[in-house]
Amino acid sequence: MIRWSSWYIHTTREIPADAEVVSHQLMVRAGMTRKVAAGIYSYLPLGWRSLRKLMDIVRREMDAAGAVELAMPAVQPAELWVESGRWQKYGKELLRIRDRHDREFCFGPTHEEVVTDIVRRDVKSYRQLPFNLYQIQTKFRDEIRPRFGWMRGREFLMKDAYSFHAAPESLDATYEAMDAAYRRVFEACRLEYTVVEADTGTIGGSSSHEFMVTAATGESAVVHCPACGYGANQEKAERAAWPSVGAAAPPPLERVPTPGRTTIADVSALLGVPADGLVKTLIYETDRGELVVAVVRGDREINEVKLQNAVPDALHLRLAPEERVREITGAPAGFAGPVGLRGAAILLADLSTREMRGFACGANEADAHLVNVDWQRDAAAFAGAARWLDLVTVGEGDPCPRCGEALAVVRGIEVGHIFKLGDRYSRAMQCTFTDEAGAEQPMIMGCYGLGIGRTLAAAIEQNHDADGIIWPLPLAPFSVLVVSLTPKDPESARAAEALATSLGARGLDVLLDDRDERPGVKFKDADLIGIPVRAVVGGKSFAAGSIELSLRRDREKVAVPVGEAEARLLDLVDRLR
Repeated sequence: MIRWSSWYIHTTREIPADAEVVSHQLMVRAGMTRKVAAGIYSYLPLGWRSLRKLMDIVRREMDAAGAVELAMPAVQPAELWVESGRWQKYGKELLRIRDRHDREFCFGPTHEEVVTDIVRRDVKSYRQLPFNLYQIQTKFRDEIRPRFGWMRGREFLMKDAYSFHAAPESLDATYEAMDAAYRRVFEACRLEYTVVEADTGTIGGSSSHEFMVTAATGESAVVHCPACGYGANQEKAERAAWPSVGAAAPPPLERVPTPGRTTIADVSALLGVPADGLVKTLIYETDRGELVVAVVRGDREINEVKLQNAVPDALHLRLAPEERVREITGAPAGFAGPVGLRGAAILLADLSTREMRGFACGANEADAHLVNVDWQRDAAAFAGAARWLDLVTVGEGDPCPRCGEALAVVRGIEVGHIFKLGDRYSRAMQCTFTDEAGAEQPMIMGCYGLGIGRTLAAAIEQNHDADGIIWPLPLAPFSVLVVSLTPKDPESARAAEALATSLGARGLDVLLDDRDERPGVKFKDADLIGIPVRAVVGGKSFAAGSIELSLRRDREKVAVPVGEAEARLLDLVDRLR
């Protein structure tokens, strides 16, 4: 049993000016966290208790899945990242630092390099494989715009695991075991979640899946099919094949003046052509100075993750500056098109445009567009040289790639991500083993991340009301709050303390609010911090020989005789387990 009066809980009624989402607002107001710098937070006692409970759940399931815990350093030498090829590719999110000897290090955002270095020193034979190593540790990613509190901070707590194998089949088995373990974690936390296909991003590898807690305030868009269960994040999601169009040749190509019309909406209105009858041409520049020309249908948005994946040799892509656009089109931005491009470029076209005939596009000339464009007749040079790929963002109502039914888009919070790395790191870092035939082979790897702080924030996004947090019991900092309503009354104060002490002796986490505060303040704070089960001792109810019990989720109050309160509270907690 812990006394509120002697513990560190400082609540506030004010909403922080920089808190954009509910979880961030409520964590600060409930005294769970405090901001130190942009994207960097202290975990205060209430928040740390909940984090520890989540970490206990994670450790339990990782151990049950056969993973072995270790701890690796947060600060990592640059040499390992250069060896893996990620020192430059990771980008500005990697916090690079130098020590007093002018040697380069980074504050690790993840630990593939370090764990691979450990394993390559110790493991030499297929007989020592497979195994899975995990840690729960602080990471740092220098986000350009940290926001949403614990959901997108720069410094954060993460569970990361890394498995090593002699064969792909072994990786598949561990991948499935970790998938099942993650599901058990989120189910134990009483969270509603979905599992979706995802892009592998800077981690790399052949495939990956994200675990998304569904919430209206989620930062990510999740595409799913209600009919067949297909799911993917919007960076990865696909749709069914685009329908074929008629084979009739369009009228002759025509140039139309479009002075000052550079947007799809403006051009569509002027030409009387619907947005899906337009082709927009976007010019990008790689970090090496190459130009990338990408065309998509006018009513669709380009997916820059898919675009980046289509140019794997480029570390980064950005929209080309005006002078580079003029270099290949001869026109200012807004008038680019696939007909008559000048100079060399990587040519990419979305599959949505492949069957289009008689479309409109930029004329590669200032203040002009072309209409009645046909790929083979008017833009054969582009059509013949381009790679036709899926480059657009899938949206609500698009047909499912598996069953053809309409896809839905919901919001979600990424709380876990698992990857099949293959030999991405082991080959680059020469992490090898000797197989049964005596040949040296690169180890096959998987990695498995779970955001500790993010999961807790997601739980609040899913479980709150206008007055505060509604904790699922497994994540609550305390299971029971005993409110001593009239602490200056010796009899009721003794009864409140006796009840809290007895419940604590039964193994429950109990917080006793023994502060000399007005009842209204205590009730406001109780709603704010969201402890699942509440007992109020004092006032008229106690004078009548009763203690008032309630659940934070429904707040339906029940008065029970003082002698029955402990048994009833134990029963309420059991019902929430």
